[in-house]
Amino acid sequence: MGRQLRVVHHTGYHYAGRIGASHNEARMTPRATREQFVQATRLDITPVAWTHSFVDYWGTQVTAFEIAEPHTDLEVVATSTVDVGDRLSVGSRVAWDEIREVKFVDQQVEMLTIVDHVDPGSEMRRWALDAARQADCPADAVTAIIGRIRDRVAYVPGSTEVSTRASAVWDRRAGVCQDLVHLGLGALRTVGIPARYVSGYVMPSATPVVGEGQTAESHAWLQYWDGAWVGVDPTNDSAPGDFHVEVGVGRDYFDVPPLKGVYAGSQASDLFVEVEITVLA
Repeated sequence: MGRQLRVVHHTGYHYAGRIGASHNEARMTPRATREQFVQATRLDITPVAWTHSFVDYWGTQVTAFEIAEPHTDLEVVATSTVDVGDRLSVGSRVAWDEIREVKFVDQQVEMLTIVDHVDPGSEMRRWALDAARQADCPADAVTAIIGRIRDRVAYVPGSTEVSTRASAVWDRRAGVCQDLVHLGLGALRTVGIPARYVSGYVMPSATPVVGEGQTAESHAWLQYWDGAWVGVDPTNDSAPGDFHVEVGVGRDYFDVPPLKGVYAGSQASDLFVEVEITVLA
């Protein structure tokens, strides 16, 4: 069973004063995958900007844009209609020996590297290694490790910042979806399971009314390798389904932020974000 969803993502910056120019990248266009078909999508930028679109190294659609005139506000509105089908929730249960082959490890090295902001800390690393030793296959280890993270870390909006490290989230026992994913990435990579970050959206209501917009926000989950990329949503303690819309993939959040850039001037800036999702069919 599939869904047709419309996503309107409105974001940008309010500057404290006039700035001279800005250079930005937006990753707000849903991906075309085996589970989702993009019916229509557009990106509206104010002020009018020079734009260039490309697919980055990880397979995410990027719109780079430049505003050369002085401005006090930047607004970006991404409007997309996406058909989402059933997502792969189980893999082929590959064996440990398969993911430990030298050639495979070399191919997946980018999704096995543990950098500081996804390092789960010594306690979680020890627990993950112990869970892996007891698991018959990597998929069983994933279930145990993600379950442990969900038991330990509560989803608490506003409890962390973008720069908060996974190890600090583990110690605080609270975080947001990005943090839960970063913890999962670090723990799975610790035991040799390739894992990648997925950015996108999820319908906030389990029983939405067709045609009635729901206030939502950007969301994140992860995918691990089990003969194919299999999704896990630690925040919702479930596999991603037909209410999830995938936008970008990468090693971690910093590969897929919805909007990032630089601007000329010393004025402070405030980021704003509004997301609305509507079930069309």
